[in-house]
Amino acid sequence: MKWFLFFVGVLIISIWLYRGNTIIEVTELRIESDSLPESFNGFKIAHVSDLHNATFGEGNASLLALLKAQEPDMIAVTGDVIDSRRTDVEIAIHFLKEAVKIAPVSYVTGNHEARIPEYQLFKNTIENIGVNVLTNTMIELKRGPALIYIAGIEDPAFNTGHSEFVTTHEQLEATLIENQAYTVLLAHRPEHFSLYKLMEVDLVLAGHAHGGQVRLPFIGGFVAPDQGFYPDYTSGPYKEESTTMIVSRGIGNSILPLRVNNPPELVTVTLASSQ
Repeated sequence: MKWFLFFVGVLIISIWLYRGNTIIEVTELRIESDSLPESFNGFKIAHVSDLHNATFGEGNASLLALLKAQEPDMIAVTGDVIDSRRTDVEIAIHFLKEAVKIAPVSYVTGNHEARIPEYQLFKNTIENIGVNVLTNTMIELKRGPALIYIAGIEDPAFNTGHSEFVTTHEQLEATLIENQAYTVLLAHRPEHFSLYKLMEVDLVLAGHAHGGQVRLPFIGGFVAPDQGFYPDYTSGPYKEESTTMIVSRGIGNSILPLRVNNPPELVTVTLASSQ
């Protein structure tokens, strides 16, 4: 009897872990701001982060179908679509090629893209298929007479001359312009939230933390890159003063192949004007 109960327990845990690593969870968020023009009320952003060469269905068909079902106005990809430890550039290119058929795609790099020699070829390829690669730059989105900005910074791992904090600060100062328009910043790393707040960005979309890899009840994420144990920023919205940052738990894995209580995540952000 004890062995039977043990077997049942192992089976239940195995099924729970399998489902928690293969079923993508959709998290729907609504972010309200009095800085957002009324014409952008209801504007929906699908946020994809940390794909790490993962595939869900043949050619990522399951992920792409889920993405299409959200009917986004824009898709934001916040880095690490490639995994430098098991690099397969074609998986990332195919995903982005299909994603641009769903909605306009804006992309920023992660630390894994900085490690691969194929990055420049990858960048040229995805720009040619219509992806907006935001390398310390920003673009305008217009609806009627109003506009908002979509900004993006390159991962600081591309610049080894300074600390990542200093590099990020310099990139933000070079990228963001003084304006009164609502600004969405794509940045791979959530640990620099203090800088994003300092620059008074309205909304930041980030990843990198993988949800803390293991999520503990009442505590949250257990460990994250560049934040260590019990990290501050792993999942969901964080708001300080006028800046809101949304951290995606990501979709794929890298060093650790197993998520615990931390399903892969596709985030949708619907902007709401409180004017």
